This record gives sequence, structure tokens and C-alpha cells, in this order.
Amino acid sequence: MSRENWYKVDNVAKVFLATAAKRDTRTLRVSCTLWEDVDPELLQQAVESAIQLRPQFNVRVRRGIFWHYMEDTDLQPVVEKEHGRVCPSLYHPGRMMLHYKVTYYHKRINLDLFHAISDGTGALEFLNIIVFDYLKLKYPDELEELNIHSGASYDDLNQDSYRQFFGNLSLKSSALKVAYHPSGLKLPYDQLQFFEIQVPTDDILPKAKNIGVGMTSYIGAKLMLAIKDDMPPRKKHMPINVSMPVNLRNYYPSQTSRNFFNNVNVAHVFDEEISFEDLAKEFDAKLKENLTEENIKKQMDNFETMEYFIPVRAVPLFIKQMVVRYGSKIMDKKVSVVLSNLGVQRPPEEIIPKIRNYNGFCSSSNLFVVMSSYNGKMTLGISSPYSNTKVVKSFVRGLSEDGMKVTAYATEVIR
Repeated sequence: MSRENWYKVDNVAKVFLATAAKRDTRTLRVSCTLWEDVDPELLQQAVESAIQLRPQFNVRVRRGIFWHYMEDTDLQPVVEKEHGRVCPSLYHPGRMMLHYKVTYYHKRINLDLFHAISDGTGALEFLNIIVFDYLKLKYPDELEELNIHSGASYDDLNQDSYRQFFGNLSLKSSALKVAYHPSGLKLPYDQLQFFEIQVPTDDILPKAKNIGVGMTSYIGAKLMLAIKDDMPPRKKHMPINVSMPVNLRNYYPSQTSRNFFNNVNVAHVFDEEISFEDLAKEFDAKLKENLTEENIKKQMDNFETMEYFIPVRAVPLFIKQMVVRYGSKIMDKKVSVVLSNLGVQRPPEEIIPKIRNYNGFCSSSNLFVVMSSYNGKMTLGISSPYSNTKVVKSFVRGLSEDGMKVTAYATEVIR
């Protein structure tokens, strides 16, 4: 076992380590679907090559007295045909294991990753390195000149950017109120159900532009209305809150492959009638206000401040984890749905004809939607812990009623 390097975990990773559970494994999945069936032997070679470019992923999490830490490991990934659940558990305290897994199924390549290791942006970069290297191996004559390295140094990739760009010491309580959650029982046996929704971007972009909002705001407003349809009259006073992870690399000069994101929230109380157009415009305005560099900086400073309080630093790990779990449960009650936009995927032109689509999922104890676009198609990966599928059906129906061609897939669950 190599212990040449060890690393402190970032503050976001500490939350994931404290709150990983059987249902919400704190695992995210990003996938790439090709036009041809995957060759598992070539994929294995591609993964082994990829970890040479991203050794930050080949680590194992260890428990210290005061905090967790990560260390290099000689454990090697083994590519497998996909079986079992999406977003499996990839962290078990004390167990020697890698915290990511690469699987395939027909034409699809999946990367499941424990969220303490990296965020959606880092996971997509790692997946693309695997996919690009796989395609180079499969088509050596066509793609010999394809460059799959970002050019970032080892230190840049391994940087704790929260600590690097942390500013003023400040600590303010959250102004969010307890939000409405979909009704009904949760699935048995700690299961999640996964839905994949596909919509042509040519169907949705003109609709959003006609209203004067972005695609994220359009989808966020549609989700709000779908959740509103599930609300009983006695709970109309409760806000519906859409929480959205924000890639902080867009605000700071960071190339880290580790976590570097924050969450912004847009909430609305349906205490009076409002049209979809007005709701989407309100959503867009609130989102833009939250996304100013000043507000992003304040939120990040607030999140990092706890790290510097001496009494907190001196508390043993098991007590810190109890406090973090409690805080996470309180925060979950203030979120109705998470909407994570991974953005438009733009692989090198040489391999666009060989890639059919990208998509993603994330485990969650609430509704979680992962949004991505590629080659004229918007894909939404929805994770739900609820037996009731009313919100998802209302959401799909809302898109269809707007004249969009919607394709939907769902996993089976054990009842």
C-alpha cells in the first residue's frame, strides 16, 4: 500500500463523509453513451491510463482523530459490466476500497464516484479522459493526434480551492425556511428510483428565449409547478425551494479536480396565482441575483469560517460528525428539489460522431435532477426516494403540453 502522499479533505467532503447512508450513498454518476457496443478490454486499458493523468482519484479515505484524510493507494480499478443499483455505496469506514467505479452496459460507459472525492465537473473531466482514451485505443489511425490532457499541473489538480480562495472570517445563519417536500411514503429497502428524460434543445431553447430566461430557470420553474401540483391546500404557505450547485471554477482561477462548488437557492411561495411565464422570470431574476460574484464570495466565506474556529478544530471526529449530520438534516428540510446543471458537453470535434449522449444521476434523500446538454439534446437524470411518481409525471406532462417531444425512461424498483 503506497502512502507517499496524503491530503486533507475539503469542507464539502467532510459533509459527504458524515452523511453517507444506505439510500443516499453520496455517490454521483456520469455516463457517456457511444454509438457502438463497448469493448471491456479496451475500456480497462483506458481506465488504467486515465488514473495516470488523474491520480487524485486513486485514493482511499482514512479516519483521523479530528478529521478524515485521503492517501494514495495501489488498489487498481477493475472494469465490470453494470449490475446492481445506480450510484452504489462506494465508501465504508475502515474498508480498503477505491471510491470510484467504472462499468459498462452495451454502448454506455458509467463512472460512479463518491462525492467526497470530487464534484460533477471533476467527475465529467475524469469520465472524458477515460472515454477519449478508449476511443483512441479503438480507433488509433483516426484519433492518434487527439490530446486528452488539460495541461493542468499535479498541484493545480489537487488544490483545495476552498482554502485557496477563502477570504474574510464571517458566520451568518441561513435565512431559508422549511420547504415543502413531495407527499407519500418513501421506497422500501432504502431504494431510489431513477428517471431519464430527454428533450430536443430545439424544442426548449425557443420557449425559454421567448420568455427571456435561461434554460436552467425554465426547467427550475417547471419543477416548481410540478411540485405545487402535489401540494395539499393546507401547505400552500410553505415555500418550494430549488437548490442549485454552482461550479466555482467559473468565478475563481481554479483547475482543481476536487470539489469546488457551492449551492444557491431560489424559493417561491404559491400563496396567490402566478403564470408560468411570470414564475420563470421571477426564478431567473432571483438566480442571477444569487450568482453575482459578491454573493458567491459571501456564501463561500461563510461556509469556510467554521474551519478556523479553534474549539471546532479541537473536537474529536465522531462528535463533529454528529453535529454535521444534524446540520445536514436541518438543511435537507429547507430544500424541495436539487437541480444540478452540468452544462453543454463539448468533446473534441474528432470524436463527436462517435458519442451519442451524456447523462448523470446523483443519490439523494430528496428529489435530485441532473441536467446536461449534448449534440442537440437536453437530458435530465432524476433521482427520487418516493413511491409516488406524481411530481415526475406532472413535470413531464408540463413539458409535453408546451409542445416538446419528451422521451422518458425509468428503472424498476422492488415493492
